[in-house]
Amino acid sequence: MRVLVTGAAGFIGSTTAELMVSSGHEVVALDNLIAGRLENVPSGATFVEGDCGDMDLIASLGRFDACVHFAGLIEPRVSMEQPELFFQNNVASSFRLLEALVQSGVERFVFSSSCAVYGNQIEMPIDETRSIDPLSPYGQSKRMVEEGMAWLAKLGRIRTASLRYFNAAGGTLAHPEQHRPETHLIPLALDVATGQRDHLEIFGTDYPTPDGTCIRDYIHVSDLADAHLLAIEALAEHRDITLNLGSAVGSSNRQVVDAVERVTGVDLDVRYVERRPGDPAAAIASNAMARDILQWQPHRSELESIVADAWASRLQSGQD
Repeated sequence: MRVLVTGAAGFIGSTTAELMVSSGHEVVALDNLIAGRLENVPSGATFVEGDCGDMDLIASLGRFDACVHFAGLIEPRVSMEQPELFFQNNVASSFRLLEALVQSGVERFVFSSSCAVYGNQIEMPIDETRSIDPLSPYGQSKRMVEEGMAWLAKLGRIRTASLRYFNAAGGTLAHPEQHRPETHLIPLALDVATGQRDHLEIFGTDYPTPDGTCIRDYIHVSDLADAHLLAIEALAEHRDITLNLGSAVGSSNRQVVDAVERVTGVDLDVRYVERRPGDPAAAIASNAMARDILQWQPHRSELESIVADAWASRLQSGQD
């Protein structure tokens, strides 16, 4: 297949693009490099610098069999301060991309969505039948794209898969987790372990969880990459699918800190501060539908393994 991967210089996009190249697909890697890193793009892909919302650019790239869409802003906290940026980058650009793809006859579209669409759910784990109620413009932006995709699929314009990630983490030796700016807990903790930061802030200790800190479901980036490849294949039979991608196991912020300290052998300076707006107390996936529909198995997503791989990729990349 000839596949367009947007956001292919980012953490998840580059890992997935590399898997697709190694699986024999022709990959065009599109990224504007505002947040992505050129060195992340696999050598076997054709790199194009540009914006996914540039319809003329998309049209000039020729016809694709499928598109996997990772490009977008990812920080819920920032979305609470500048919501207009998220609706422009995550929603408007995605619909321009979809319009260009439909016009060129692309048949399959896989979207990088998020568990942020669910908002603050009480009962765990969360399955795909749960009502959605985002707590941030970031989550709302994902919801809006999902709803538009569902109409396109219903009307026979394109086959679509919305993959609702929980917390992507880990890393490979070629693709460490790096964001600009960094907002994710595990890489922030590793920054402290390597001396790049002097302390780690944990937001909130009064959540209704066993240790008072937020609980999240961490999923290894390589397991996510597997799911995207399987989703492209599944769209041969399914017109529209929405699936959670998570490990189905929750880990608290304190447990993550403990795991980082065990893996690195460094005692972290941890400072507990006030909650951040838009953070739910817990988010744990039910991944039964993904296992059933995609025949997906998250083999690498035990917390200690995720942290160990993140640490190894950090050392390999020379970030220490």
